[in-house]
Amino acid sequence: MHIRAATRGSALARWQADRLSALIVAARPGTTVEIVVVETTGDLDRTTPLEQMGGQGVFVKEVQAAVLEGRADMAVHSAKDLPALTPDALVLAAVPERADPRDALVGCRFDDLAVGATVATGSIRRRAQLAHRRPDLEFASLRGNIGTRLAKLDGPDGFAAIVVAAAALDRLGLIPAVVDRLNQSVLLPQVGQGALAVECRSDDGPLLELLAAVDDPAAHRTVAAERAFLAELGAGCDLPVAAHAVLVDGSVLGGGPDGDLRLTGSVSSTDGTVLLIDERTGSDGPGMGRAVARFLLDERGGSALLDR
Repeated sequence: MHIRAATRGSALARWQADRLSALIVAARPGTTVEIVVVETTGDLDRTTPLEQMGGQGVFVKEVQAAVLEGRADMAVHSAKDLPALTPDALVLAAVPERADPRDALVGCRFDDLAVGATVATGSIRRRAQLAHRRPDLEFASLRGNIGTRLAKLDGPDGFAAIVVAAAALDRLGLIPAVVDRLNQSVLLPQVGQGALAVECRSDDGPLLELLAAVDDPAAHRTVAAERAFLAELGAGCDLPVAAHAVLVDGSVLGGGPDGDLRLTGSVSSTDGTVLLIDERTGSDGPGMGRAVARFLLDERGGSALLDR
């Protein structure tokens, strides 16, 4: 079986596609995987803030289109880049093993940041949550691939630290001198952070069967719970939102495939002055995701934030 895998062209995206290819070949020897590199809106425009470009989806729409138009058989994404809703005719077929979902502060430990220090990040979620906990901090916009962002620490801009996904550092073997992996009580991760997401056409039975062999049930459960939270907030929600689910054994990476999940979700104002959080435990991940979202919107005042 020969499979064409669409992906972005960054070093991290290529690593992810190569990792998935290796998992597929290990599960089904004799299978070959061809990498189809696609440029996305987010790759072509590296200066406009992501929230002004439409937020989630700017790194995946063209990759999805390659599958829908028949130029590729499957799409490989960072799960955190996926919009809440999957396009018609596509299905989220597999979520392989999940890496560290935490955010990492590079250049300075969080507790060591000086009063008024400048932290660089292109994420409104990261800015809002950090501003809520440290209103004195200044923030600078930062776009580009992981190498470009790390290089900014040694540049003339005077950043005290930058924020990146810990999984990106691990997958590319990058070891900066100072890395502080932030607990979710400091910075709750983006929905799907640390996970890979593999989409294919919903009518491609043979590929669906093959991808089931590389799916990690525990990782898929946690991502499904987080994505249900995002979907319930509504496709038009452009507020800083975050959610993270783990097995109740406390494993950072998700634990085994069975048992209850603990889901934490948050909605905040863009300036970080308001941060709403709820946490629930149960066996129905998507149900909990929807319930947490509705509680934050209806009972904690989140709907008022949408109207600002």
